[in-house]
Amino acid sequence: MSAAAGTPAEGGGDRPWQSYHTAYTNAKAGMEGVDKEKVQKVIYEMSKGSKYFENEQRKEALTKQKIEYLRAQCATLTDNDISHFQKVAEKKMLELEASRDLSKIWLHTDMDAFYAAVETLEDPSLKGKPLAVGSMSMIATASYEARKFGVRAAMPGFIGCKLCPGLVFVRPNFERYTHYSELTRKVFQRYDPNFIATSLDEAYLNITNVCIERGITGEEVATELRAAIHQETGLTCSAGVAPNRMIAKVCSDINKPNGQFILPNDREAVLTFVSTLPIRKIGGIGKVTEQMLRQVLGISTCQEMLQKAAFLCALFSEGSADFFLSVGLGLGGTETPEQRQRKSISCERTFTATSDSSLLFDKLANLAENLTDDLQKEGLKGKTLTLKLKTADFEVRTRAVTTRGYINSKEDILIYATKLLKAEMPLSLRLMGLRMSQLHDEKDDSSTSTQKTLDIFFRSSGNDLNVNGANVQSSTNTSGQDISPISVTTKDEYLVHDAGTSASTDQQDFFVHDESIFIPEQRNLVSYSNEAVLSNPVIDDALGEAKLDDVTPSAKVMNAEKFDDVCQLTSHEATASSSKPGQQLWIDDYVCSICGFELPPGFEEERQEHSDFHLAESLQHEETVDSKRPISNERLAERSCSTTPTPKKKLKSSKEGKHIPIDAFFAKCNKNL
Repeated sequence: MSAAAGTPAEGGGDRPWQSYHTAYTNAKAGMEGVDKEKVQKVIYEMSKGSKYFENEQRKEALTKQKIEYLRAQCATLTDNDISHFQKVAEKKMLELEASRDLSKIWLHTDMDAFYAAVETLEDPSLKGKPLAVGSMSMIATASYEARKFGVRAAMPGFIGCKLCPGLVFVRPNFERYTHYSELTRKVFQRYDPNFIATSLDEAYLNITNVCIERGITGEEVATELRAAIHQETGLTCSAGVAPNRMIAKVCSDINKPNGQFILPNDREAVLTFVSTLPIRKIGGIGKVTEQMLRQVLGISTCQEMLQKAAFLCALFSEGSADFFLSVGLGLGGTETPEQRQRKSISCERTFTATSDSSLLFDKLANLAENLTDDLQKEGLKGKTLTLKLKTADFEVRTRAVTTRGYINSKEDILIYATKLLKAEMPLSLRLMGLRMSQLHDEKDDSSTSTQKTLDIFFRSSGNDLNVNGANVQSSTNTSGQDISPISVTTKDEYLVHDAGTSASTDQQDFFVHDESIFIPEQRNLVSYSNEAVLSNPVIDDALGEAKLDDVTPSAKVMNAEKFDDVCQLTSHEATASSSKPGQQLWIDDYVCSICGFELPPGFEEERQEHSDFHLAESLQHEETVDSKRPISNERLAERSCSTTPTPKKKLKSSKEGKHIPIDAFFAKCNKNL
C-alpha cells in the first residue's frame, strides 16, 4: 500500500515557509508566473507570531491529523480490499459514463478583476497601476498589474504592500459594483432568461437554444456576448464554453483577461482536456482536499483520480468518491437547476479588531439595516436569526435565536441581535455577520403563525377548563392556601428589565420571552413531552424551586441522572449526536445524516447554514403538529381517567417561594375536571 501514498509533508529545516499552507496560491488568473516560494516566504515572515499565524497553525494541525488518519486507513487495506474497491470503482465509472450528456452548450462568464476594473473605469488615473480594492486589513480584489507581484484577494493589505511597494489602495464601493453587475445581467438575459448568477461578476448561461435557433456556434455566442458587455459597461470579461458547467468554469479562466476558450462537445476532447488539469482548478477542491489527495494518494491531476479510483472509493464516502470520479471523467452539471426557495439571507463585514462596545453595536446596527434591506427587497421575512462573530484570535462563533413570529424590520432584528451580542461581551472582534433563515414570503398569510410558549399553553389550558364550566382564576395548594394567578412577562417589561430597571428577574427567568425562544449555538434543545413534565420531579426542581429533600431517594437518583444528561448535551459533540431521531449530524465528518448532503469539514459557514435549515424545518414541523393537536383537553382527560392514583407531594405556598410549582397548576386543573 505504501506505493499509493503520496510524498511526506513539505517544509521544516531551513525553509519552514514551505509547509505554511495559506490560502494564497498562484492558481488565480494572472499569477501564473509568480514565484510561489517567494510569496510564501514573505507571508510567513510577515505573519509569524500574529493571531492569524496561530490560527493558521491550528488549522494546519487539524489538516495533518486528517492526512495521518487517511494514511493509517490506507495502510490497513489488503490486496483483497483493493481488488474489491477496484470493482466498485469500475462499476461507478460505467454508471457515470452512461450519464454523459454532450447535447448541451454551457457558457461561463467571469468579469476581469471586477472591483478593480470598476474603480479604474470611474477613475482613469488608476489605469496601469498595481491596484488593490480594500484596506491594510484585507484586500477584496487586485488588478492584474498587482497580481504579477503575488498580490491577490483575501490577503492582508500590509502583506500586499510588502510584495508590491507601489500598491495603490481604493476603498470598496458595493453600490457601484452592484450597478455594473445589473448592467451585465441585462445582457445575460438576452441569451438565457434562466441564467445562473453565482456572484456579482460570474454567471452560467445555457446557450444551447440560442445556438440552435440562430444557427451559430458557441464560440460566436461568446464573442458576441463579451462585445455586448463591453459596450454596455465599458468593462471586459472572459468566457469559457464547454458541454457542462464544471468544465466551462475552468475554460473561462484559461485566456484571462478579456479572452475566451472553447471546448468542443466531444468525449475525447473532454478527456484530453482534463487529463493534465491540476485538481485545484476544479471548483469544490480547495487547499485542504488538495493536500489530502496529494499527500495521501499522490494525486495532483484529474486523470490520476481515475488511476487511484479504488483508493478513493475505499477512503472517502460514496458521494465524495462519485464527485472525484466525475471530475476525472470531465463530467458536470448539464441541466438548469430548478428554482428553489431561498434558504437564508446574510451579510457580514470585516474590520480592524476592536473591543469598543459602542463601536461594535454601531456595526451591528448597520448590519441589521443591510439585512433588512435585503429581506424587504426579496419580499421575505425570517424566523431564525444567527449572529456570526470572529474574534481577534480568529475564533469563529455563531449564536442563534428563533423568534415566535416572522420578522424583517430593522427594529425587530436589532432587538434579538443585540441580545445575542450582549451575551458574548466583553470580547474583541474583527468580523461580524447576521444571517436570517427559515424564510417565508411576507405576502403568505401562514407567516403569521407563531411558535408556542409556556404562557400560551397555560392560557389554552385555562380556556379549555372554562369551556367545561370551571372559571380558573387562581390555584390552590394541598394545604388549602390560595396561590396567586400566574403572570406573564410582556415584551415591554422584558425590554425595560434589559435596560437595567428593577423588573422581577424571577419571572423573566421562569417564562420565555413573549416574542422569542433563544437557541444558543453549541447547545441542544432538550424536548420533553408534557406527560414527562408532569411526572418528572427534576422539572419541579428547575421551575418551582422544589428541593431534593421533598422527593423520594429514587427520584433524587433520577434527577441526578437527568441533570447529567442535560449537562452533557451542552457540549459540541452532543449537539451533533443527540439521540433525537430528527437531529442533524455529520456522518464520517462529511455526510448530513438527515438529507445525505455532503460538505467537507472546511466549509464551516455552509455547514452552519445547512444545520440552521434543518433546525428551522424541525421547528416548523413541531409547530404544525402542535397546532393540530388539542394538548390540554386530551392529556388532562387522560389523567382524570387514570385508574391508578398518582401520589402527590405536599406543595409549598406561594409565600414560601417566588415561583409557582407547575404541579400546583395541574393539581387545580384535575380537581376542576
